[in-house]
Amino acid sequence: MRISTLTIFEQSMSSLNRQQGSLMQVSQQIASGRRVVNPSDDPQAASQAVQVSQSLAINSQYAEARVSARNALAQEESILNSVSSAISSARTLIIQASNDPLSDADRASVASELRGIYETVIGQANATDGNGRYLFGGYKDGSEPFVRDASGNVSYVGDTNSREVRVDASRLMPVADNGDAIFRSVHTGAGYLAEADSGNQGSVVFKGPQVVDESDPGYGDAYNISFSVDAQGVATYSVNGGTAQAYEAGQSIRFGGLSITLDGTPADGDNIQLDRAQNMNTDLFRTFEKALAVLEQPASGDTARAARANTLSNVLREFDNSLDNVLTTRASVGARMNELDVVDSVSDNRSLNYQEKLSGLVDLDYVSAIAEYSLRQIGLQAAQQAFIDIKGMTLFDRM
Repeated sequence: MRISTLTIFEQSMSSLNRQQGSLMQVSQQIASGRRVVNPSDDPQAASQAVQVSQSLAINSQYAEARVSARNALAQEESILNSVSSAISSARTLIIQASNDPLSDADRASVASELRGIYETVIGQANATDGNGRYLFGGYKDGSEPFVRDASGNVSYVGDTNSREVRVDASRLMPVADNGDAIFRSVHTGAGYLAEADSGNQGSVVFKGPQVVDESDPGYGDAYNISFSVDAQGVATYSVNGGTAQAYEAGQSIRFGGLSITLDGTPADGDNIQLDRAQNMNTDLFRTFEKALAVLEQPASGDTARAARANTLSNVLREFDNSLDNVLTTRASVGARMNELDVVDSVSDNRSLNYQEKLSGLVDLDYVSAIAEYSLRQIGLQAAQQAFIDIKGMTLFDRM
């Protein structure tokens, strides 16, 4: 069998090209630091690497979402802190205004300061984030959630939803509570409130009510204390139309697990209502308006002074309930911020695991790669030298 010079040349060149290609491949791996430069280098590892890279990118997107969520919650927490301070200041003013020695001018001065706090709270309720969206309007964040009507009364025009952000694959977190839940609600644990009818003609004032026995079968029901005065001036009272009882100024009466102290002189037909706080006024702005109405209007006569005292007593309790609700919401915001820290920690560990897995699939072992590079370089040099020697051979050397 005869082997032509052309065949020997082509085989030698093909071997050199393979050696050169292998050396270049190892060089490219060393330069890039990756074992799998092209999918064809290891199809299975390349396919798994794509999946791990996608998981890593999704994890990174959730991390960015948590940054946005943390900023929103931090802003809400700051505003709620200001609102709670404002309510505490308003409560202090109401206690001051309840002192009998104060004159109408003194109470008007207190009312002026209270109105300033009122306007501050409205401004905080209509606060916006850095993008111009209103924080407490729910998903209706393009306009002010709290607006005044022609009479000056504040109403809520947002929705009752809370904006949410997906901060992890299995966690959809509220990042902004709606204004209705913050400024127009009370905590579920709020007790009872008492309120005198606006048409009362007597001078009865109340203190309380106080909860004395939550296990009482009647606890949780609404009650109405009605007064009757006969022709001889003898006053009696009844609870929810029950048996009439003799009324004495300064006495404490108990019913339904509650106790309330009554003082002053009733008029025939006067009434005082008692009910759970969530069934009475829960609107913080309405509470401000009630307080301002009685403080800005001079009270003359026992009936007007009793109405003012009862209103301020009721307002003080409503402020307490509103403050508890704001503090509860603020605690919830703080808990969510703490949860974000935990999710961040878990996410960092998950990201590290993804990176380690991705590295194991596609990254290069430099020690092995350099050894292989040296081996292939020697092989290429040997093949080149062999080709040179073979190409230079001729039959004339044998003659």
